Amino acid sequence: QVQLVESGGGSVQSGGSLRLSCAASATTYNMAWFRQAPGKEREGVAAINGGGRTSYPDSVKGRFTISRDGAKNMLYLQMNSLKPEDTAMYYCAASSTYYSTNRLSADSYNYWGQGTQVSVSS
Repeated sequence: QVQLVESGGGSVQSGGSLRLSCAASATTYNMAWFRQAPGKEREGVAAINGGGRTSYPDSVKGRFTISRDGAKNMLYLQMNSLKPEDTAMYYCAASSTYYSTNRLSADSYNYWGQGTQVSVSS
């Protein structure tokens, strides 16, 4: 069992930045950040594997950066140039299954944090 606790959410103006952190009881090879806005499906915004390879959807590519610190069991998401459409609850996720390629689908992950809210105003 892996426990995940997110922090770092908040309210910012459009164009601002936030850094989310996820403290894990243990890290797994495949980890990711997801977000979910009211009335919408959970969306993968960044994934990273144990080798440091990262993946992003086009909606955040160039603005978001995922990183991990294995020694500290930490996962991070640096978010720059935030837009109102980035407003959502953000979740840290980990998979007990090894995947050779990064996954941005929610059903690939079986450990989830409680989420941290990010609100971006125009």
